[in-house]
Amino acid sequence: MKVLVDTDVWSEALRKKKGKKSTYVDELIDLIQEGRLEIIGPIRMEVLSGIRDQEVFDAFSDKLAAFFDRLIESEVYVLAAKFFNLSRSKGIQGSNTDFLICACSVYWGVPILSKDKDYLLYRKHFPIELIQPRKK
Repeated sequence: MKVLVDTDVWSEALRKKKGKKSTYVDELIDLIQEGRLEIIGPIRMEVLSGIRDQEVFDAFSDKLAAFFDRLIESEVYVLAAKFFNLSRSKGIQGSNTDFLICACSVYWGVPILSKDKDYLLYRKHFPIELIQPRKK
């Protein structure tokens, strides 16, 4: 089964140089090795956004170039807008990218790997599946 990996996991994997990386990064590595990784353009954009140093930007962009973006159908964007509106009506704030990730997860039937606790709130209102890193 493919897994959609959120920006926060990618960011840790690409940016953290010293110290122990989390089990989420270990899981990302496993997903890459098993060919079970999903990435979408908006996640790629978030990972690369805010990198001021051109050499670092280019290095990260080159690393991400190994992974093809799954194309997002128009219906997924409509579902993301529904999730946004539903969340807003429940007093839950979130980013457009978060709701798009949720919509991709539901539409494609793939779980999400994220360290972001907001997905626990979203899960109460949308039928998303979250995965936890496997213990090593």
